[in-house]
Amino acid sequence: MTQENDTKVADQNEVKTAEEITAEAAAPEVQAVEEESLLPEGGESHFVDRVVHISRVAKVVKGGRRFSFSALVVCGDGQGQVGFALGKANEVPDAIRKGAEKARKSLVQIPMIKRSIPHDVVGKFGAAQVVLKKASAGTGVIAGGPVRAIFEAAGIQDILTKCIGTNNPHNVVRAAIDGILQMSNPETRRNELRTIVE
Repeated sequence: MTQENDTKVADQNEVKTAEEITAEAAAPEVQAVEEESLLPEGGESHFVDRVVHISRVAKVVKGGRRFSFSALVVCGDGQGQVGFALGKANEVPDAIRKGAEKARKSLVQIPMIKRSIPHDVVGKFGAAQVVLKKASAGTGVIAGGPVRAIFEAAGIQDILTKCIGTNNPHNVVRAAIDGILQMSNPETRRNELRTIVE
């Protein structure tokens, strides 16, 4: 009987690795952030947060190593506004929360025609290039991980993209934002052309 009890106790107290504990701590927080942000609130714009990449950083000090986490987070309102930021903390949930708060302070507006972008553009940052192409209705978001997170959070539903060069998520996100900033609003462009003609 005592051996059976010992085996039951041993089964209950399974040993977990640091990565498993970190993943368990991070997963509920990511879901909570997305669920809270998707709740509709009387006409107000709600934000969707997407975690693009989480890095574990080690700082070597006199007594050994100190580990912390940095989270690359993309935030959007689903109406054409999107931003990104890097949050750093000793725990994964805190890093994600900090990143989301910073991303909401650095939103940029994507000019939209129906559900797509107004014209083709190439964004660059460092060794990363991101080609953004206008797509017809029903195409969907054809994009890799970091770029997909940006356009899904922004509410773009039809777009074709291609990453050229490095696939470092930090550089790819910055290159995509560079491409977004190059886009011109069709209405503003029409007004500029009218003034030139007149």
